[in-house]
Amino acid sequence: MSSSVALLLTAFLFAPSASTLSLPPLIPAIPGVTTPLLNNLAPPLPILQVPTPPLESPPFEASDIKPKKIGYFWAASGDNQHKDFLATYSLDDDTFGTLLWVTDVPSSGNSPHHLGPSHDGKTLIGGGLLSLLKTQDTAFYFDVTDPYRPTFKKSNRALLSSITDEIRAKPDGGFFITYMGSALGTSPGRLIETDADFNIIHEWPEDTDGLLNILGEQFSPHGLTVDFDKNIILTSDYVVPLSILKPSLGIQRGNTLRLWDLPTRKIISTIEIPDGGGIQDVKFIPGNSEAAALATAVHLGQVWIIYPFRKDGSGKQGVAKLLYDLGPKARDTTAIYSDISADGRFAYFTLTTANHIAALDISDLENVKRLDDPEEDQPTIGPHYIKIAPDQKHVVVTDYFVQTGDIGLINTPADYKALYIDVRDDGSLAFNRSIDFPREFAGRGGAKPHSSVVFDLSDPENPVYY
Repeated sequence: MSSSVALLLTAFLFAPSASTLSLPPLIPAIPGVTTPLLNNLAPPLPILQVPTPPLESPPFEASDIKPKKIGYFWAASGDNQHKDFLATYSLDDDTFGTLLWVTDVPSSGNSPHHLGPSHDGKTLIGGGLLSLLKTQDTAFYFDVTDPYRPTFKKSNRALLSSITDEIRAKPDGGFFITYMGSALGTSPGRLIETDADFNIIHEWPEDTDGLLNILGEQFSPHGLTVDFDKNIILTSDYVVPLSILKPSLGIQRGNTLRLWDLPTRKIISTIEIPDGGGIQDVKFIPGNSEAAALATAVHLGQVWIIYPFRKDGSGKQGVAKLLYDLGPKARDTTAIYSDISADGRFAYFTLTTANHIAALDISDLENVKRLDDPEEDQPTIGPHYIKIAPDQKHVVVTDYFVQTGDIGLINTPADYKALYIDVRDDGSLAFNRSIDFPREFAGRGGAKPHSSVVFDLSDPENPVYY
Protein backbone atom coordinates (compact mmCIF):
# COMPACT_ATOMS: atom_id res chain seq x y z
CA MET A 1 0.00 0.00 0.00
CA SER A 2 1.42 3.45 -0.94
CA SER A 3 2.04 6.00 1.79
CA SER A 4 -0.58 8.39 0.39
CA VAL A 5 -3.25 5.69 0.34
CA ALA A 6 -2.29 4.69 3.89
CA LEU A 7 -2.68 8.28 5.08
CA LEU A 8 -6.07 8.61 3.44
CA LEU A 9 -7.24 5.29 4.83
CA THR A 10 -6.14 6.30 8.33
CA ALA A 11 -8.15 9.52 8.04
CA PHE A 12 -11.26 7.65 6.96
CA LEU A 13 -10.95 4.91 9.56
CA PHE A 14 -10.66 7.34 12.46
CA ALA A 15 -13.36 9.74 11.31
CA PRO A 16 -16.48 9.76 13.50
CA SER A 17 -19.29 7.49 12.34
CA ALA A 18 -22.12 9.62 13.73
CA SER A 19 -21.55 12.61 11.48
CA THR A 20 -24.45 15.03 11.37
CA LEU A 21 -23.71 18.72 11.27
CA SER A 22 -25.96 21.74 11.00
CA LEU A 23 -23.73 24.72 11.57
CA PRO A 24 -24.70 27.78 9.61
CA PRO A 25 -23.15 29.39 7.78
CA LEU A 26 -19.73 27.74 7.37
CA ILE A 27 -18.40 24.20 7.57
CA PRO A 28 -15.99 24.02 10.52
CA ALA A 29 -12.39 23.00 9.93
CA ILE A 30 -12.05 19.27 10.58
CA PRO A 31 -8.48 17.96 10.27
CA GLY A 32 -8.27 15.20 7.72
CA VAL A 33 -11.77 15.78 6.40
CA THR A 34 -12.43 19.35 5.30
CA THR A 35 -8.79 20.39 5.27
CA PRO A 36 -5.94 18.40 3.71
CA LEU A 37 -3.81 16.21 5.91
CA LEU A 38 -0.78 17.19 3.85
CA ASN A 39 -0.08 20.09 1.55
CA ASN A 40 -1.70 19.49 -1.84
CA LEU A 41 -3.18 16.15 -0.73
CA ALA A 42 -6.58 17.36 -1.93
CA PRO A 43 -7.20 20.34 -4.19
CA PRO A 44 -9.35 23.22 -2.94
CA LEU A 45 -12.71 23.93 -4.53
CA PRO A 46 -12.25 26.27 -7.49
CA ILE A 47 -15.42 28.28 -6.83
CA LEU A 48 -16.66 29.07 -3.36
CA GLN A 49 -19.57 31.50 -3.28
CA VAL A 50 -20.16 34.04 -0.57
CA PRO A 51 -22.76 32.50 1.81
CA THR A 52 -24.96 35.57 1.72
CA PRO A 53 -28.39 35.32 3.36
CA PRO A 54 -31.26 34.67 0.95
CA LEU A 55 -33.84 37.20 -0.08
CA GLU A 56 -37.17 36.76 1.65
CA SER A 57 -39.84 35.14 -0.46
CA PRO A 58 -42.62 37.13 -2.06
CA PRO A 59 -46.19 36.48 -0.86
CA PHE A 60 -48.23 33.78 -2.55
CA GLU A 61 -51.93 32.95 -2.76
CA ALA A 62 -52.65 29.60 -1.13
CA SER A 63 -55.69 27.43 -1.74
CA ASP A 64 -57.73 25.66 0.93
CA ILE A 65 -58.91 22.83 -1.31
CA LYS A 66 -58.14 19.27 -0.21
CA PRO A 67 -57.26 17.28 -3.32
CA LYS A 68 -56.78 13.54 -3.20
CA LYS A 69 -53.66 13.64 -5.32
CA ILE A 70 -50.88 16.00 -4.29
CA GLY A 71 -47.62 16.84 -6.04
CA TYR A 72 -44.64 18.18 -4.12
CA PHE A 73 -41.91 19.85 -6.18
CA TRP A 74 -38.45 20.69 -4.81
CA ALA A 75 -37.35 23.82 -6.64
CA ALA A 76 -34.72 26.54 -6.85
CA SER A 77 -35.61 30.18 -7.12
CA GLY A 78 -34.76 31.29 -10.64
CA ASP A 79 -32.66 34.25 -9.52
CA ASN A 80 -30.59 32.06 -7.19
CA GLN A 81 -31.11 34.70 -4.50
CA HIS A 82 -34.54 34.04 -3.04
CA LYS A 83 -34.99 31.06 -0.76
CA ASP A 84 -35.22 27.63 -2.33
CA PHE A 85 -38.57 25.99 -1.68
CA LEU A 86 -41.02 23.11 -1.76
CA ALA A 87 -44.12 23.82 -3.85
CA THR A 88 -47.30 21.85 -3.12
CA TYR A 89 -49.86 21.45 -5.93
CA SER A 90 -53.13 19.69 -6.63
CA LEU A 91 -52.89 16.90 -9.20
CA ASP A 92 -56.62 16.11 -9.19
CA ASP A 93 -58.27 16.35 -12.60
CA ASP A 94 -60.71 19.11 -11.66
CA THR A 95 -58.19 21.31 -9.79
CA PHE A 96 -54.94 20.35 -11.52
CA GLY A 97 -52.19 22.93 -11.10
CA THR A 98 -53.76 24.75 -8.16
CA LEU A 99 -51.05 25.96 -5.79
CA LEU A 100 -51.72 24.77 -2.25
CA TRP A 101 -48.66 25.98 -0.35
CA VAL A 102 -45.05 27.12 -0.58
CA THR A 103 -42.52 26.04 2.06
CA ASP A 104 -39.21 27.86 2.11
CA VAL A 105 -35.87 26.61 3.37
CA PRO A 106 -33.58 29.11 5.13
CA SER A 107 -31.00 29.35 2.33
CA SER A 108 -30.62 29.94 -1.40
CA GLY A 109 -28.35 28.68 -4.15
CA ASN A 110 -28.60 25.03 -3.11
CA SER A 111 -29.54 23.79 -6.58
CA PRO A 112 -32.35 21.59 -5.20
CA HIS A 113 -31.91 18.05 -6.43
CA HIS A 114 -33.75 14.84 -5.51
CA LEU A 115 -36.79 14.58 -3.22
CA GLY A 116 -38.08 11.53 -1.33
CA PRO A 117 -40.70 10.56 1.26
CA SER A 118 -40.15 8.70 4.52
CA HIS A 119 -41.65 5.24 4.87
CA ASP A 120 -44.55 6.57 6.97
CA GLY A 121 -45.22 9.50 4.65
CA LYS A 122 -44.78 12.11 7.36
CA THR A 123 -41.48 13.58 6.18
CA LEU A 124 -39.92 14.61 2.88
CA ILE A 125 -36.21 15.09 2.32
CA GLY A 126 -34.77 17.25 -0.43
CA GLY A 127 -31.09 17.36 -1.28
CA GLY A 128 -28.97 20.34 -2.33
CA LEU A 129 -26.63 19.51 -5.19
CA LEU A 130 -24.47 22.64 -4.92
CA SER A 131 -25.05 23.62 -1.28
CA LEU A 132 -21.38 22.91 -0.69
CA LEU A 133 -20.37 25.93 -2.77
CA LYS A 134 -22.00 28.25 -0.22
CA THR A 135 -20.87 26.05 2.69
CA GLN A 136 -24.50 25.36 3.59
CA ASP A 137 -26.39 22.33 4.87
CA THR A 138 -27.02 19.82 2.10
CA ALA A 139 -30.19 17.96 3.17
CA PHE A 140 -33.51 19.61 3.98
CA TYR A 141 -36.40 17.94 5.81
CA PHE A 142 -40.09 18.85 5.61
CA ASP A 143 -42.92 17.83 7.93
CA VAL A 144 -45.90 16.73 5.82
CA THR A 145 -48.06 15.43 8.65
CA ASP A 146 -50.55 17.95 7.25
CA PRO A 147 -50.07 17.09 3.57
CA TYR A 148 -51.63 20.37 2.44
CA ARG A 149 -49.41 22.61 4.58
CA PRO A 150 -45.83 21.26 4.72
CA THR A 151 -43.47 22.93 7.17
CA PHE A 152 -39.69 23.09 7.23
CA LYS A 153 -38.36 20.70 9.86
CA LYS A 154 -34.55 20.80 9.87
CA SER A 155 -31.42 20.58 7.74
CA ASN A 156 -28.02 18.99 8.14
CA ARG A 157 -24.80 17.99 6.41
CA ALA A 158 -22.31 15.16 6.59
CA LEU A 159 -18.66 15.34 7.58
CA LEU A 160 -16.98 13.15 4.96
CA SER A 161 -19.25 13.72 1.99
CA SER A 162 -21.44 16.15 0.08
CA ILE A 163 -23.45 16.54 -3.15
CA THR A 164 -26.78 14.95 -2.16
CA ASP A 165 -28.42 12.73 -4.75
CA GLU A 166 -30.76 9.71 -4.63
CA ILE A 167 -32.93 8.89 -1.62
CA ARG A 168 -34.50 5.66 -0.37
CA ALA A 169 -36.60 5.35 2.79
CA LYS A 170 -35.81 2.70 5.43
CA PRO A 171 -38.80 0.68 6.69
CA ASP A 172 -37.85 1.34 10.32
CA GLY A 173 -37.48 5.08 9.77
CA GLY A 174 -34.78 7.28 8.28
CA PHE A 175 -33.13 7.15 4.89
CA PHE A 176 -30.31 5.88 2.73
CA ILE A 177 -28.91 8.71 0.59
CA THR A 178 -26.16 8.81 -2.01
CA TYR A 179 -23.70 11.66 -1.53
CA MET A 180 -21.87 11.81 -4.84
CA GLY A 181 -18.69 13.52 -3.63
CA SER A 182 -16.37 13.89 -0.69
CA ALA A 183 -16.51 16.91 1.62
CA LEU A 184 -14.43 18.62 -1.09
CA GLY A 185 -16.58 17.43 -4.00
CA THR A 186 -13.98 14.91 -5.13
CA SER A 187 -14.14 11.11 -5.24
CA PRO A 188 -14.91 9.15 -3.11
CA GLY A 189 -18.46 9.98 -2.13
CA ARG A 190 -20.46 8.00 0.40
CA LEU A 191 -23.68 6.09 1.02
CA ILE A 192 -25.29 8.02 3.89
CA GLU A 193 -27.60 6.50 6.47
CA THR A 194 -29.83 8.42 8.87
CA ASP A 195 -31.75 7.30 11.92
CA ALA A 196 -35.51 7.76 12.40
CA ASP A 197 -34.89 11.32 13.63
CA PHE A 198 -32.99 12.04 10.39
CA ASN A 199 -29.61 12.39 12.05
CA ILE A 200 -26.72 11.09 9.98
CA ILE A 201 -25.40 8.01 11.76
CA HIS A 202 -23.14 6.44 9.12
CA GLU A 203 -21.22 7.30 5.98
CA TRP A 204 -20.67 3.95 4.29
CA PRO A 205 -18.42 2.14 3.68
CA GLU A 206 -16.70 2.11 7.04
CA ASP A 207 -14.77 -1.19 6.86
CA THR A 208 -11.20 -1.44 5.61
CA ASP A 209 -11.97 -3.46 2.48
CA GLY A 210 -14.76 -1.10 1.54
CA LEU A 211 -12.59 1.96 1.99
CA LEU A 212 -9.85 0.41 -0.14
CA ASN A 213 -12.49 -0.32 -2.78
CA ILE A 214 -13.70 3.28 -3.05
CA LEU A 215 -10.20 4.71 -2.85
CA GLY A 216 -8.98 2.40 -5.60
CA GLU A 217 -11.58 3.30 -8.22
CA GLN A 218 -13.92 6.23 -8.79
CA PHE A 219 -16.80 6.15 -6.32
CA SER A 220 -19.33 8.86 -7.15
CA PRO A 221 -22.66 7.25 -6.26
CA HIS A 222 -25.71 8.81 -7.83
CA GLY A 223 -28.20 6.00 -8.44
CA LEU A 224 -29.47 4.00 -5.45
CA THR A 225 -31.85 1.08 -5.18
CA VAL A 226 -32.50 -1.17 -2.18
CA ASP A 227 -34.14 -4.59 -2.02
CA PHE A 228 -35.06 -5.02 1.64
CA ASP A 229 -36.33 -8.56 1.02
CA LYS A 230 -33.24 -9.83 -0.78
CA ASN A 231 -30.92 -7.81 1.50
CA ILE A 232 -28.94 -6.08 -1.23
CA ILE A 233 -28.20 -2.52 -2.34
CA LEU A 234 -26.95 -1.21 -5.69
CA THR A 235 -25.37 2.20 -6.18
CA SER A 236 -24.23 3.58 -9.53
CA ASP A 237 -21.32 5.91 -10.22
CA TYR A 238 -22.10 8.97 -12.33
CA VAL A 239 -19.56 11.84 -12.30
CA VAL A 240 -16.99 13.30 -9.93
CA PRO A 241 -18.79 16.50 -8.87
CA LEU A 242 -15.71 18.71 -8.72
CA SER A 243 -14.89 17.83 -12.33
CA ILE A 244 -18.00 19.61 -13.63
CA LEU A 245 -16.77 22.92 -12.17
CA LYS A 246 -14.17 25.23 -13.70
CA PRO A 247 -11.24 24.99 -13.95
CA SER A 248 -11.58 21.41 -15.10
CA LEU A 249 -9.57 19.01 -17.21
CA GLY A 250 -12.83 17.38 -18.25
CA ILE A 251 -15.76 15.65 -16.62
CA GLN A 252 -14.79 12.40 -14.90
CA ARG A 253 -17.57 9.93 -15.63
CA GLY A 254 -18.02 6.60 -13.91
CA ASN A 255 -18.46 3.18 -15.52
CA THR A 256 -19.29 1.16 -12.42
CA LEU A 257 -21.88 0.10 -9.90
CA ARG A 258 -21.31 -1.19 -6.38
CA LEU A 259 -23.23 -4.17 -5.05
CA TRP A 260 -23.73 -4.03 -1.26
CA ASP A 261 -24.77 -6.46 1.44
CA LEU A 262 -27.64 -4.71 3.22
CA PRO A 263 -27.27 -6.25 6.72
CA THR A 264 -23.56 -5.38 7.02
CA ARG A 265 -23.51 -2.33 4.71
CA LYS A 266 -20.38 -3.76 3.08
CA ILE A 267 -19.49 -3.69 -0.60
CA ILE A 268 -19.67 -7.15 -2.15
CA SER A 269 -18.31 -6.27 -5.58
CA THR A 270 -17.78 -3.64 -8.25
CA ILE A 271 -19.71 -4.20 -11.49
CA GLU A 272 -18.48 -2.52 -14.68
CA ILE A 273 -20.35 -1.31 -17.74
CA PRO A 274 -17.50 -0.77 -20.23
CA ASP A 275 -17.32 2.78 -21.61
CA GLY A 276 -20.61 3.57 -19.87
CA GLY A 277 -19.70 7.23 -19.48
CA GLY A 278 -21.75 7.90 -16.37
CA ILE A 279 -24.04 5.27 -14.83
CA GLN A 280 -26.58 7.76 -13.60
CA ASP A 281 -29.41 5.59 -12.41
CA VAL A 282 -30.21 2.07 -11.22
CA LYS A 283 -33.51 0.56 -10.08
CA PHE A 284 -34.61 -2.95 -9.16
CA ILE A 285 -37.36 -4.39 -11.37
CA PRO A 286 -40.39 -5.05 -9.16
CA GLY A 287 -41.25 -8.73 -8.93
CA ASN A 288 -38.23 -9.99 -10.85
CA SER A 289 -37.31 -13.49 -9.65
CA GLU A 290 -33.56 -12.74 -9.82
CA ALA A 291 -33.81 -9.28 -8.24
CA ALA A 292 -32.55 -7.85 -11.52
CA ALA A 293 -32.11 -4.09 -11.88
CA LEU A 294 -31.98 -1.63 -14.78
CA ALA A 295 -29.05 0.77 -15.06
CA THR A 296 -28.61 3.68 -17.46
CA ALA A 297 -25.31 4.29 -19.29
CA VAL A 298 -25.33 7.93 -20.38
CA HIS A 299 -22.48 7.99 -22.91
CA LEU A 300 -23.71 4.84 -24.63
CA GLY A 301 -27.40 5.78 -24.54
CA GLN A 302 -28.16 2.28 -23.35
CA VAL A 303 -30.13 0.41 -20.69
CA TRP A 304 -28.24 -2.43 -19.01
CA ILE A 305 -29.62 -5.16 -16.80
CA ILE A 306 -27.81 -6.04 -13.60
CA TYR A 307 -28.12 -9.53 -12.13
CA PRO A 308 -26.88 -9.16 -8.54
CA PHE A 309 -26.83 -12.85 -7.64
CA ARG A 310 -25.28 -14.21 -10.83
CA LYS A 311 -21.52 -14.67 -10.97
CA ASP A 312 -19.16 -13.93 -13.81
CA GLY A 313 -16.54 -16.27 -15.24
CA SER A 314 -14.11 -15.47 -12.44
CA GLY A 315 -16.69 -16.17 -9.74
CA LYS A 316 -17.31 -12.52 -8.85
CA GLN A 317 -20.88 -11.78 -7.79
CA GLY A 318 -22.87 -9.38 -9.97
CA VAL A 319 -23.25 -9.47 -13.77
CA ALA A 320 -24.14 -6.66 -16.18
CA LYS A 321 -25.62 -7.28 -19.63
CA LEU A 322 -26.88 -4.94 -22.33
CA LEU A 323 -30.68 -4.92 -22.37
CA TYR A 324 -31.61 -2.21 -24.87
CA ASP A 325 -29.89 0.44 -26.99
CA LEU A 326 -32.03 3.59 -27.03
CA GLY A 327 -30.47 4.73 -30.31
CA PRO A 328 -28.16 7.48 -31.55
CA LYS A 329 -30.26 10.35 -30.16
CA ALA A 330 -29.86 8.90 -26.66
CA ARG A 331 -26.07 8.99 -26.70
CA ASP A 332 -24.24 11.62 -24.66
CA THR A 333 -27.47 13.25 -23.51
CA THR A 334 -25.83 14.36 -20.22
CA ALA A 335 -28.39 12.52 -18.08
CA ILE A 336 -30.65 9.46 -18.32
CA TYR A 337 -32.95 8.97 -15.35
CA SER A 338 -35.61 6.27 -15.04
CA ASP A 339 -38.60 4.77 -13.31
CA ILE A 340 -40.31 1.39 -13.53
CA SER A 341 -43.99 0.56 -13.07
CA ALA A 342 -45.02 -1.23 -9.88
CA ASP A 343 -45.84 -4.41 -11.81
CA GLY A 344 -42.44 -4.45 -13.52
CA ARG A 345 -43.96 -4.23 -17.02
CA PHE A 346 -42.97 -0.76 -18.18
CA ALA A 347 -39.83 1.37 -17.88
CA TYR A 348 -39.41 5.04 -18.71
CA PHE A 349 -36.23 7.01 -19.40
CA THR A 350 -35.64 10.75 -19.69
CA LEU A 351 -33.04 11.72 -22.30
CA THR A 352 -32.25 15.21 -21.08
CA THR A 353 -30.51 17.01 -23.93
CA ALA A 354 -32.44 14.98 -26.53
CA ASN A 355 -35.70 16.48 -25.17
CA HIS A 356 -37.26 13.06 -25.16
CA ILE A 357 -38.86 10.49 -22.86
CA ALA A 358 -38.45 6.88 -23.94
CA ALA A 359 -40.83 4.07 -22.94
CA LEU A 360 -40.11 0.34 -22.98
CA ASP A 361 -42.25 -2.73 -22.44
CA ILE A 362 -39.96 -4.95 -20.35
CA SER A 363 -42.52 -7.63 -19.47
CA ASP A 364 -40.40 -10.06 -21.52
CA LEU A 365 -36.73 -9.27 -20.90
CA GLU A 366 -35.76 -11.42 -23.88
CA ASN A 367 -37.99 -9.38 -26.18
CA VAL A 368 -38.06 -5.75 -25.04
CA LYS A 369 -40.41 -3.53 -27.04
CA ARG A 370 -40.11 0.19 -27.55
CA LEU A 371 -43.37 2.07 -27.00
CA ASP A 372 -42.39 5.60 -28.07
CA ASP A 373 -41.33 6.92 -31.46
CA PRO A 374 -37.70 8.05 -31.09
CA GLU A 375 -38.26 10.56 -33.91
CA GLU A 376 -41.31 12.14 -32.24
CA ASP A 377 -41.05 15.81 -31.31
CA GLN A 378 -42.30 15.69 -27.74
CA PRO A 379 -43.48 18.80 -25.82
CA THR A 380 -40.59 18.76 -23.35
CA ILE A 381 -37.30 20.65 -23.04
CA GLY A 382 -34.65 19.19 -20.76
CA PRO A 383 -36.64 16.39 -19.09
CA HIS A 384 -34.90 14.75 -16.17
CA TYR A 385 -36.56 13.54 -12.98
CA ILE A 386 -39.35 11.06 -13.71
CA LYS A 387 -41.74 9.41 -11.33
CA ILE A 388 -44.70 7.13 -11.96
CA ALA A 389 -47.64 8.31 -9.85
CA PRO A 390 -49.00 5.86 -7.25
CA ASP A 391 -52.11 5.24 -9.38
CA GLN A 392 -49.79 3.98 -12.16
CA LYS A 393 -51.89 5.99 -14.62
CA HIS A 394 -49.69 9.07 -14.77
CA VAL A 395 -46.03 10.00 -14.99
CA VAL A 396 -44.59 13.18 -13.48
CA VAL A 397 -41.56 14.67 -15.24
CA THR A 398 -39.67 17.83 -14.32
CA ASP A 399 -38.02 19.69 -17.18
CA TYR A 400 -34.80 20.75 -15.51
CA PHE A 401 -31.52 18.98 -14.74
CA VAL A 402 -28.53 21.16 -13.80
CA GLN A 403 -27.31 24.65 -14.70
CA THR A 404 -24.01 25.59 -13.10
CA GLY A 405 -23.74 28.89 -14.95
CA ASP A 406 -20.36 30.43 -15.61
CA ILE A 407 -18.64 28.35 -12.93
CA GLY A 408 -19.31 24.96 -14.51
CA LEU A 409 -19.43 22.72 -17.55
CA ILE A 410 -23.01 21.43 -17.31
CA ASN A 411 -25.79 23.82 -18.33
CA THR A 412 -28.65 21.86 -19.84
CA PRO A 413 -31.51 23.70 -21.61
CA ALA A 414 -34.88 23.54 -19.84
CA ASP A 415 -38.38 25.01 -19.89
CA TYR A 416 -38.78 24.49 -16.09
CA LYS A 417 -42.17 22.83 -16.37
CA ALA A 418 -43.65 19.94 -14.42
CA LEU A 419 -45.33 17.57 -16.86
CA TYR A 420 -48.24 15.35 -15.80
CA ILE A 421 -48.41 12.69 -18.49
CA ASP A 422 -51.10 10.06 -18.96
CA VAL A 423 -50.06 6.41 -19.18
CA ARG A 424 -52.12 4.44 -21.69
CA ASP A 425 -53.08 0.82 -21.09
CA ASP A 426 -50.23 -0.37 -23.32
CA GLY A 427 -47.70 1.68 -21.33
CA SER A 428 -47.21 4.41 -23.92
CA LEU A 429 -47.44 8.06 -22.92
CA ALA A 430 -49.92 10.81 -23.80
CA PHE A 431 -48.80 14.38 -23.09
CA ASN A 432 -51.51 16.82 -22.08
CA ARG A 433 -50.91 18.86 -18.87
CA SER A 434 -48.14 20.81 -17.20
CA ILE A 435 -47.35 23.39 -14.53
CA ASP A 436 -45.34 26.39 -15.75
CA PHE A 437 -42.95 27.22 -12.89
CA PRO A 438 -41.39 30.37 -14.43
CA ARG A 439 -44.85 31.91 -14.72
CA GLU A 440 -46.02 30.68 -11.31
CA PHE A 441 -42.98 32.11 -9.50
CA ALA A 442 -42.10 35.21 -11.48
CA GLY A 443 -41.48 37.10 -8.23
CA ARG A 444 -38.46 34.87 -7.55
CA GLY A 445 -37.02 35.28 -11.02
CA GLY A 446 -38.88 32.13 -12.00
CA ALA A 447 -38.25 28.69 -10.55
CA LYS A 448 -36.38 25.51 -11.42
CA PRO A 449 -38.19 22.35 -10.26
CA HIS A 450 -35.83 19.40 -10.23
CA SER A 451 -37.80 16.59 -8.56
CA SER A 452 -41.16 15.52 -7.20
CA VAL A 453 -43.04 13.32 -4.77
CA VAL A 454 -46.68 12.33 -5.24
CA PHE A 455 -49.15 11.53 -2.46
CA ASP A 456 -52.33 9.65 -3.34
CA LEU A 457 -54.95 9.99 -0.60
CA SER A 458 -57.81 8.49 -2.63
CA ASP A 459 -58.17 5.79 0.03
CA PRO A 460 -57.69 7.61 3.36
CA GLU A 461 -57.11 4.31 5.13
CA ASN A 462 -54.36 3.31 2.72
CA PRO A 463 -52.52 6.41 1.50
CA VAL A 464 -49.66 5.91 -0.94
CA TYR A 465 -46.48 8.00 -0.95
CA TYR A 466 -43.95 7.95 -3.79
